[in-house]
Amino acid sequence: MPANPSLVKRMSRLLWRTLNGVRKLILNVIFFGLLIAIIVSISIDDNVEIEAGSALVLDLSGAIVEQQRPVDPIQTAMENGHDTEGEILLADVLNAIDNAAQDTRISSIILDIGNLKWTGVSKLQSIGDALSRFKESGKPIIAEANWYGQNQYFLASFADTIYLNPQGAVEMEGLSRYRQYYKSALDKLKINAHIFRVGTFKSAVEPFIRDDMSPAAKEANLALLTDMWNSYQTVVAQNRKMTGEDLVLTAQRYIDELDKAEGQSAQMALNMGWVDKLVSAEGFRLDMLELVGASAEGHRYKHVNFYDYLSLITLPPQLPNSDTVGIIVAKGTILNGHQPAGEIGGESTSTLLRKARFDDNIKAVVLRVDSPGGSAFASEQIRQEVIALKTAGKPVVVSMGSYAASGGYWISASADYIYATPTTLTGSIGIFGMLTTFEDSLSSIGVHTDGVATSQWAGMSVTKGLTPEIKAVIQRHIERGYRDFISLVASERDMSIDDVDSIAQGRVWSGRKALELGLVDELGDLEQAVTKAAEMAKLDHYDSELIEQELTPQELFIKEIMSSASAYLPQSVTADNTSVITQLLSQWSSAIDDFNAFDDPNGMYLLCDNCNL
Repeated sequence: MPANPSLVKRMSRLLWRTLNGVRKLILNVIFFGLLIAIIVSISIDDNVEIEAGSALVLDLSGAIVEQQRPVDPIQTAMENGHDTEGEILLADVLNAIDNAAQDTRISSIILDIGNLKWTGVSKLQSIGDALSRFKESGKPIIAEANWYGQNQYFLASFADTIYLNPQGAVEMEGLSRYRQYYKSALDKLKINAHIFRVGTFKSAVEPFIRDDMSPAAKEANLALLTDMWNSYQTVVAQNRKMTGEDLVLTAQRYIDELDKAEGQSAQMALNMGWVDKLVSAEGFRLDMLELVGASAEGHRYKHVNFYDYLSLITLPPQLPNSDTVGIIVAKGTILNGHQPAGEIGGESTSTLLRKARFDDNIKAVVLRVDSPGGSAFASEQIRQEVIALKTAGKPVVVSMGSYAASGGYWISASADYIYATPTTLTGSIGIFGMLTTFEDSLSSIGVHTDGVATSQWAGMSVTKGLTPEIKAVIQRHIERGYRDFISLVASERDMSIDDVDSIAQGRVWSGRKALELGLVDELGDLEQAVTKAAEMAKLDHYDSELIEQELTPQELFIKEIMSSASAYLPQSVTADNTSVITQLLSQWSSAIDDFNAFDDPNGMYLLCDNCNL
């Protein structure tokens, strides 16, 4: 054996030492960087001060939600401590606007809504109502963006002045409902989709049994879209003092108006009265300097951003008095078991309702439902807890958000009183089941399943297919589930089963139409629901309390520390990653999440597939 290591060994050792040294250097830089940031954040006094006459800048970059999903504390820090996967609490936005109306330091609101993500019209209307209340104080509202889509423009229409970048545009297209259909693809792959459903309009399973939208689904979808668009169009047209025909133009009129503006979309928006001023970022700064004055620091106009303002007005948790209205949020697809905050779990949401029932301070409960439904089993589990609350003598009032359909309506039906907004999507009273088997796919590549069993049930397998008898049994269960659903609605809403059946069959209705049909009691939002709950509990003086899953002390400590430290991290660390690949992976992740949502132990679902309009 040679005395000296071979050249390959020496090179390998050198390479390993180099890689190991780089690894240690990177870890040390990250560790000590975070450590320094935490120390600095603790030691520096970062109290927010508001100059007199400042503008409140509502930077609504993200989606407006009823309840945020939990995230890793380090991820929270990487996102500057406030952006939970692009989610902004609706309650925080309303609180900031209402507080600013009475705040003598705030002279105006600036809507920075260019990066607002998809948000249900009902939530946008709630913000619009708050903006209208703010305008009653005599303070102006200004909207500014480089581009306005339909969501952004809905909020912008509440402003006194709408600014647009000269290179920008306003895009309003109306509403549509298109989807992909897989029957031919499944046939080619020899995958057998076994569908069990009741309801002419329960179209959630159509993609697996058709290559196009059924006439019944087209009829229902068009009626719903027309109803929703009329609500949108009425509000915006009134705010901007124009006709509905001037919002979404025909293709020929669009060409004519674009020609008048010499092909400039921004100038066309100004000509149409969609916006009031075309200015660059610098022009907007100068206008704001004239409106609110210069800040004592630098060349900025006086303003405070949304999150800083929220930190000033958010009060620490108060001990509730003896009379309290509890608010429980049921947001997302209804799943089984325990689910994290921001999702509905049969066990976890039932636990919150049970907590309200056993709390002597809670005299009434508002269940805020923002769900398209999901598992039939979990939906009934939650409804049973609603009934238990009523039996305990505590009134339950439902406040429907953007949607409360199918399973979302199931958990709402037994409430003492139901509120919906005009644009809430509700109804979808129907049920379906779906099983896919792969016996033909496997057979085509030479894989077969065979064996013995003591019964047909024991021999069931996705590799064997379903016998006619088993199919009949499953269909009977689905039909029974539908009868239970319409019987429940008939009983709780004081209607006949035939009347319910005529408006059920899986059809989705707007909140305004649901009121006409007797599916809800009144049009209103969360504030009205809390007032109604207090009235039903005969409370003259009361507090409201959000009942939600609580973080452990350790989780709260880490969250606060990481949120404070994030302000001192380099911008490159907290930069948002919006590459095409990231967006594509996000879409696939969403599709997988949807597939995993089918977790009902009985394979029966109360799910609205039209609730993503």
